[in-house]
Amino acid sequence: MQIGDDVSPKIATRTRDSFAKQGLMAHLGAEMTEVRNGLVSIRLPFRPELTQQHGYFHAGGTSAIADSAGGYAAFTLFPEESSVLTVEFKVNLINPAQGDYLEAIGRVIKHGRTLTICKLDVWGVTGEVRKHVATGMQTLICIQGPTG
Repeated sequence: MQIGDDVSPKIATRTRDSFAKQGLMAHLGAEMTEVRNGLVSIRLPFRPELTQQHGYFHAGGTSAIADSAGGYAAFTLFPEESSVLTVEFKVNLINPAQGDYLEAIGRVIKHGRTLTICKLDVWGVTGEVRKHVATGMQTLICIQGPTG
């Protein structure tokens, strides 16, 4: 199976159910829009409450959806009785984050038994126009055992 391939309905449901437990994502109004093998997309619609002083999306929201997109991309490859935690991530903000919504895409680039590495990209989207606003890397750990 390749990164970006379809996942089973069971993996998609498990991933979406875990995402639904995240209070911060609900608070921000983020939604998971795509779940594929090693690839997840999260959308954050624009609201004035999510901005910084210049009216752009705040870096905190931008980083949060990037972190979750990468985390859940890795999660799609983890065993059923496991969970995911971020060990480290770095995000470069490369353009002001603006648009009707932000779209974060997490993509696994190296999957291991314990640690998984993901590439993170965030796009500002207005209509059909997409502007790359952030990029980064992330390391995640697979926690074995029943999830909470």
